[in-house]
Amino acid sequence: MSKKNPNLMDRIAQEARMGRISRRNFMQYSMAAGFTASAATGLWTTNAFAQEAKRGGTFRWGIHDGNTGDTHDPGTYVTRVMIFLAHTHRSFMTQINGDGSLGGDLATEWEASEDASQWTFRLNENATFGISGNKVVAADVIASLNHHRGDASTSAAKSLMADVVDITADGDNTVVVTLSGGNADFPWLLTDYHLAICPANDDGTIDWQSGDGSGPYVIESGEFGVQFSLVRNENWHGEGAWFDRVEMITLNDPNARQTALITGDVDSVSQIDLKTMALMERNPDLKLQNVPSAAAITMPMFCDTAPYDNVDVRNALKLAINRDDIIEKIFFGAATKANDFHHSPAQPYWPDDIPQREYDPEQARSLLQRAGAEGLTVNLSTADSVSAGAVDMAVLYAEHAREAGINVNVVREPNDGYYSDVWLVKPFTLVSWGARPTPDVMYTLAYKDDAAWNESHWQNERFNELLLQAKGELNEERRAEMYREMALLARDDGGTIIPFFNNFVYASRSNVGTPENLAPSWESDGARAASRWWFTD
Repeated sequence: MSKKNPNLMDRIAQEARMGRISRRNFMQYSMAAGFTASAATGLWTTNAFAQEAKRGGTFRWGIHDGNTGDTHDPGTYVTRVMIFLAHTHRSFMTQINGDGSLGGDLATEWEASEDASQWTFRLNENATFGISGNKVVAADVIASLNHHRGDASTSAAKSLMADVVDITADGDNTVVVTLSGGNADFPWLLTDYHLAICPANDDGTIDWQSGDGSGPYVIESGEFGVQFSLVRNENWHGEGAWFDRVEMITLNDPNARQTALITGDVDSVSQIDLKTMALMERNPDLKLQNVPSAAAITMPMFCDTAPYDNVDVRNALKLAINRDDIIEKIFFGAATKANDFHHSPAQPYWPDDIPQREYDPEQARSLLQRAGAEGLTVNLSTADSVSAGAVDMAVLYAEHAREAGINVNVVREPNDGYYSDVWLVKPFTLVSWGARPTPDVMYTLAYKDDAAWNESHWQNERFNELLLQAKGELNEERRAEMYREMALLARDDGGTIIPFFNNFVYASRSNVGTPENLAPSWESDGARAASRWWFTD
């Protein structure tokens, strides 16, 4: 046992009191200071810096990405402001917990048929709509999910409900969903931000216009693209809702957003400029969150177009990227290195034993020689609108690839129309993907043979066979094995370079308390900061 360091312990305690380190880090630092594990545990649990949530105050929340054209129709949600507002004033059937696991929201429990083609959900009998005061019943859930179904639906979540055959009630507090085939991930799908539960009208439609919801807070007033004021729903069925009031303020400009946080005009912001991350970390009045996620940057190559129709060429291009260099220089360390399969450590069934592909220009040269493609020249399309640093990232990749004898011409495309005129049109592009809750959802959207968004035109019979099998497999161990094999197929045969999964980086004032685990599904604790956070003083 090393000698105790009281000065170090004082600094650790101060950081804990400010809410700037988690219990796990507190334990590690305390033991480094010479305390035993049991003594460190005692210090955490018996001292004031072991924070406990408490009620009170108005939470002022500066959020990026709001639009005056937003509406309360959940089928039209697209901006961060509406996604965050939905998680603040409305409820969902299920939710993603802080540790990334699946939990209940309106649904207290659920069970599947043996083939996972029918799911039964039981509702929380205490759930209440904040404006009308009416109980949430099965009819509300059925109408809300049906809002995204059928030929007449214009919802962005229509494809998620495509396999739903029927939704019925078994009394007021039980909902039965029948699918066209087995889907072990169906409860995860219900976390999608479009699938908020609204009050049902008598004709089976939903009343989305009123903004009524059964979430932790009730809308008191608001203007789309500007600001919303909310007050606690005293009849909320969940845990939390520590603030008395919430002010959600649209701050699209990054400089205005960070200035508002630094000056104390807001208590938290949903996104910061990565270039200022180190500076903000040194500010004792601020607390920075840097949360790994399943959001990703991809570089798809058309597998049916030369030279990418040769697997050796595809793998040479994957070996020619220095992921560590890009993460450090372009994204300032705020990313998790990826391995050329679209399955993040922030998702369930993560295959942690697959060897990491590293930068190897010599091996890339060897593969190009075998393919008869020495001196390869390719065009890589990108744009500033893809992601902050996207063009710089492509230029840096070109420098890496030059060491492998590959000439990458970076084509800077117009921001306007990139996803309509470039993505899915040109054979080698740079793309930004948002986080998806499970590997099945991600693979079905972009890697399945007939997927509309199969951005690499990849066709692999075994991969598609496993995708179908895994979807209906309820045995967790067997399902994990299937996803591992799928990951290897995508890594070694697929047409997509995936350099990293980008972190969610956001910040708050130091007097804002947060749970030890922050959800990886969206910024600001899975968009649930208003209900999960609290003031420490």
